[in-house]
Amino acid sequence: MNTITTTNFNFPGQKSVYRGKVREVYNINDELLVMVATDRLSAFDVVLPKGIPYKGQILNQIATKFMELTQDIVPNWLIATPDPNVAVGHLCEPFKVEMVIRGYVSGHAAREYSLGKRILCGVTMPEGLKENDKFPTPIITPTTKADNGSHDEDISREAILEKGIVSEEDYLILENYTRALYQRGTEIAASRGLILVDTKYEFGKTKDGKIVLIDEIHTPDSSRYFYADGYQERQDRGEEQKQLSKEFVRRWLIENGFQGKDGQQIPDMSDQYIETVSDRYIELYENILGEKFAKADISNINERIEKNVLQYLNSI
Repeated sequence: MNTITTTNFNFPGQKSVYRGKVREVYNINDELLVMVATDRLSAFDVVLPKGIPYKGQILNQIATKFMELTQDIVPNWLIATPDPNVAVGHLCEPFKVEMVIRGYVSGHAAREYSLGKRILCGVTMPEGLKENDKFPTPIITPTTKADNGSHDEDISREAILEKGIVSEEDYLILENYTRALYQRGTEIAASRGLILVDTKYEFGKTKDGKIVLIDEIHTPDSSRYFYADGYQERQDRGEEQKQLSKEFVRRWLIENGFQGKDGQQIPDMSDQYIETVSDRYIELYENILGEKFAKADISNINERIEKNVLQYLNSI
């Protein structure tokens, strides 16, 4: 099946291209960003060799939908989506922190908790919790935003302010926006029979100094979801929760001897396995948005994207 794993466009007014793990971002006249969501899949901070059909479309459309569903509480960077894989928005100066918010003792928080740590990013976690229990109140555990694909690192609110990474005035806004977005995301997830366990948000400043939400929001690449049905019963029995995230890929990699460590070989992903991953992403889409996924034409994705973006840029 056709996938898009790299792009090499040359749009009118193009100043530069930034290639992230999954997205490729084109700067247009230092005013707009054209963000292309590729079908690349990353896990353990490594981009896997094969693309996943429709993954870029799925991520882009989930993020777009949630930008629309939250724009009344937090302004965002998005202007238009001229193609299923493309978002166009305002060029912003990103803050060098990612705002992670956790409603449950899961993932990184659970691993730290199991080691006996009770402070995460300067925030105290209460005693007596077990993995996947709900925190009394969601906690914000920021990370530094890593450059060049290196690992993000935990950092406390105090250290962010002390180092001048973000001003106190701006940081209070980031915290308020993070809580408001998580609350809205939690409500939307509940209406779909899901629990939004944890997620991360990125913010930037527009040229006129307005703080806005950027990048993606509430996608399976940036968030962890549980199925609400049976959650408490599974907790009471000490069973694993039924997850809706890309955790299943990480587990497959671990089972096949890969965790992104030096000297480890990425296991071969057969076409059959790739298809199951694609199917799981479609399942994620349909559960998270509560609507049927409509597959875009992927006979020539690069050509389709270039045509749609050029048409949009020429119309503004």
